[in-house]
Amino acid sequence: MRIREATEKDIPEIVMVLKASLGEKDLALSEEIWQYKHIKNPFGKSLVFIAEEDESIVGVRAFMRWQWNFKQKKFSCFRAVDTATLPEHQGKGIFKKLTLTALDLAKEEKASFVFNTPNEKSRPGYLKMGWEEVGKIEVTLYPAFNSFWKLFRNEREYSVEYRASFSQIEKLCREWNKKLSEKNLHTLKSADYLKWRYENNPLRNYEVLGTENFYLAGYIQFHRGVKELRIVESIFINPQGQIELRNCIKRWSFKFGAQLISFSPKLLGIPGPTVKGNFGPVLTVREILLTPTEMDISLSKDKWDYSLGDLELF
Repeated sequence: MRIREATEKDIPEIVMVLKASLGEKDLALSEEIWQYKHIKNPFGKSLVFIAEEDESIVGVRAFMRWQWNFKQKKFSCFRAVDTATLPEHQGKGIFKKLTLTALDLAKEEKASFVFNTPNEKSRPGYLKMGWEEVGKIEVTLYPAFNSFWKLFRNEREYSVEYRASFSQIEKLCREWNKKLSEKNLHTLKSADYLKWRYENNPLRNYEVLGTENFYLAGYIQFHRGVKELRIVESIFINPQGQIELRNCIKRWSFKFGAQLISFSPKLLGIPGPTVKGNFGPVLTVREILLTPTEMDISLSKDKWDYSLGDLELF
């Protein structure tokens, strides 16, 4: 077996391995989606390693580049995402070999840490390789009273609307980053990032509104007949922006007939009855180059100011 770093020429065969191993029940798979996630990411191209036998790819491992910020320090990080081994080659330790090889290169690049939200099946494997649990992601639920009884409203047409220029959105992001910089770990936002993450995403359509005072992104998710408006990004820099953003959420909940609104309690509050709980997946971290103090911060859930879009699977 040979382990090597993948090139863009390998993408068609990588996608075939992903489809053969994972199927497309949870996430769609295509060369376009791979290019979007691992080539066009504004944080940079992913680290991708493959395992070969008889000149054919039998396993793949991707670390997506990401950037978190804390007290003016930028942490170059990786998000452990796509990984797959052909069914007939599973049980040979390929997942572990590829992941440890990717970690070695991440160390050479002096990255700070790797993070992800592995499921119950894969988490034990990560923990054996040095990953540590931060805790379950907190989510706030809010009943959408203004649209609660619109059970049969089936609006599903999403729109991306801008009432501000690209430079105004960029300015909004800069001030948002500055506002959060003295508090906790947060993803550095930019107009390029928002466009990539929500507006050009081939995996999912999002409802988006960007103004000079706020940026909001969300979509509808169904849970056992309950229609949830999931707010994945909420950026504002002043009280007026917060008011306008909350009013926009109410309009969206009515538009889509949502019975429930969910959002990250770290970055948004909505007055009224809410329930906050550990409803999200488990966040895990693998330290690469952190001081002891920084390691303590990375393992403290209270030190993460995340939007749901920062951590959801995509």
